[in-house]
Amino acid sequence: MLMFTLRRILVSIPVLIGITIILFLMMNVVPGDPIELMMREHASPDVIARVRAQMHLDDPMVVRYFRFLWNALQGDLGVSIKLNRPVTDLILKAFPNTLSLAVCAALVSWIIGIPAGILSAVRRDSLLDRFFMGFSLLGVSMPIFWSALLFQYIFAMKLKLLPVSGFYGWKYMILPAIVLGWSSAGVIARLTRSSLLEVMRLDFIRTARAKGLRETGVITRHALKNALIPVVTIMAIQVASLLSGAVITEAIFSIPGVGRITVSAISSRDMPLLQGAVLFATALVILGNLVADILYSILDPRIRAQMRKEA
Repeated sequence: MLMFTLRRILVSIPVLIGITIILFLMMNVVPGDPIELMMREHASPDVIARVRAQMHLDDPMVVRYFRFLWNALQGDLGVSIKLNRPVTDLILKAFPNTLSLAVCAALVSWIIGIPAGILSAVRRDSLLDRFFMGFSLLGVSMPIFWSALLFQYIFAMKLKLLPVSGFYGWKYMILPAIVLGWSSAGVIARLTRSSLLEVMRLDFIRTARAKGLRETGVITRHALKNALIPVVTIMAIQVASLLSGAVITEAIFSIPGVGRITVSAISSRDMPLLQGAVLFATALVILGNLVADILYSILDPRIRAQMRKEA
């Protein structure tokens, strides 16, 4: 297990370095000068040149990249041009809000998706199956910004059950968590259904039924244990995706998280803040995939047997 984990970590390092190269190149080919935007049109060319030299933006691109990489390894992602504050501090201050939203959305997706997938598999081709699969397909297909506006209109403006936006207590987290978790619940439900149907056709399930076990016991004690293996790995990846992909939801619901400061950085062309936020989100996705690989190896005995052979 230790060697497997180390190999996965070693594979993730070149991926992360490659992403930093692509990210740095993209940030430097975007049209416009962030220094001129920061100084406005009233600053003289001499002042702009002096500020650019102080921020080392007049150095060659290769030198700037390795300086950025070295500083990032030490936890220094630069200083925000607009806010004049360390990017790392801004991200760490906003991350707990994003984490709260991601955890709540993940819980919503699991609470909805897993039971819906199980019931759809057990009641295959029934009206209940069609309803749950249609509901999950709607959640996957509907854009988040549209479902967010729709839920705000229905539950906040018309029914007045929940706040429209803001972040002043747990009530403000319910609506964005449902919106963000609905799309993930659709993926979980469809994967649970297909995995459970595949397991239900295997020989050991027929053997369990031949022993006289009740259908409920066959499903809960034998089928689910194997069917949920791929679902658990997807759940780990989804948590990382929710942590890094809540940009639209945080912007619509005015949640002061990493996604919202990313949108603010884009609108103000704050390149150090945007670069740091994107790199932080990328690292979360890579970490989520690493955790998913480790969980899969723990849950699936076939993977552990393969690891012992390779060792």
